[in-house]
Amino acid sequence: MPGALRPANGQAHRASLFLQNSTGGLPKPAARAVPFCATMLSRFTPYRDVPGLLSRSRRDFLRDTTGMALGSALVGGSPFLHGQAVQRKRKMIVVTFGGGARDQETFAPEGQGNIPHLLGELAPQSTFFTHMTNRGILGHYVATASLVTGVYETLNNFSATPPAHPTAFEYFRKDLRQPVSNAWVVAPSNGFNRIGESSSAGYGPGLGARVILPKHLLQAATAGRFGDLNHLLRDNYETPLFTPVLGGGEVELQQLERVLKLSVDDFSSHARTLSSPDELSVYVVKQLMRQQAPSLLWLTLHDIDVAHTGAFSLYLQAIQRTDRLCAELWNFVQSEPEYRDNTTMFILPDFGRDADFATGGNGFQHHRTGDAASRTTWMMALGAGVRQGVVYDNPVQPIDLVPTLGSMMGFAASRAQGRPIAELL
Repeated sequence: MPGALRPANGQAHRASLFLQNSTGGLPKPAARAVPFCATMLSRFTPYRDVPGLLSRSRRDFLRDTTGMALGSALVGGSPFLHGQAVQRKRKMIVVTFGGGARDQETFAPEGQGNIPHLLGELAPQSTFFTHMTNRGILGHYVATASLVTGVYETLNNFSATPPAHPTAFEYFRKDLRQPVSNAWVVAPSNGFNRIGESSSAGYGPGLGARVILPKHLLQAATAGRFGDLNHLLRDNYETPLFTPVLGGGEVELQQLERVLKLSVDDFSSHARTLSSPDELSVYVVKQLMRQQAPSLLWLTLHDIDVAHTGAFSLYLQAIQRTDRLCAELWNFVQSEPEYRDNTTMFILPDFGRDADFATGGNGFQHHRTGDAASRTTWMMALGAGVRQGVVYDNPVQPIDLVPTLGSMMGFAASRAQGRPIAELL
């Protein structure tokens, strides 16, 4: 059955007991039940049950490991302060990562060693949503386009096409009359150059975010003579049929010098100290924050998508690197006067990866089946106006993010199809 994961050795019997207890098959024992984890699922678990089981697995793991409280048990709303003055000052950072990671490699007992920063540092400071279901197309560009518009986009994942619906950046800039310097995207280069603004009537060109593609910056800075920097340029792991040509010229050189305030030599020298494209992206983001201090900043990480190569060790390394970079960015937020105490940061995968038993899938390697493991993910929000140490297991969707940003910042996401997340407002 699609959407199920293989029980680990020695866990099959406990998995059977848990699933029977959860569906009323056997009376529950008086003693506390064995905590459920993702590896306890089997091919026989009903598909409709998997999203809820995965969500409760994350919830119980977080509560047991970090001491986070169940959100439904708390009284009162979010500590978010309403008012135009607060909204004008508040800054938002969204960090997504393409090639999402599964629970057994992250938020589960067997995966917790890969995410010491997300689990030990960031989650206890956050409001954590364990049941985010992506009902759209599971391709990284189209899924990111859905995230930034609040609508499940249907564009070709492997084409440089703008989203069909207005983006959060356009709502933000048009409704609040914000300058172009106040909304930015830093993203991988495989088609993401069009993610900053839509083709929607009444919005579109001139009203969106400016987009920085770090690999294009590197191409421009080195004039195509990459030497020992090829490891920073890998752009697409999913299909050899779509390998965009890396651009980079006068526009990118102007971004380096005028926006990031970096010389070609300084940028190239620092790039040689980095080990991955995502490290390059975070370096660019930090420089952008220092020099421009945008109020709406979107970062898309992509290293985890190395899983498409089938190398499990590289997949784990990418998870560990993403974990470290998320914490590094949050700590940087706290060190910058323009961002400290007035910034809310969201961290979420664009979607998951196939279950080990998914028919037609390859487990961690791909996200092709559309099974529950590939669609059911999580999101954490931390920082200004967010209650700390709270976990919610009620269902939310990726398309709820833009309406939530709008409610926090004071713009109306009028064409989005999601709903503001009440627990954050």
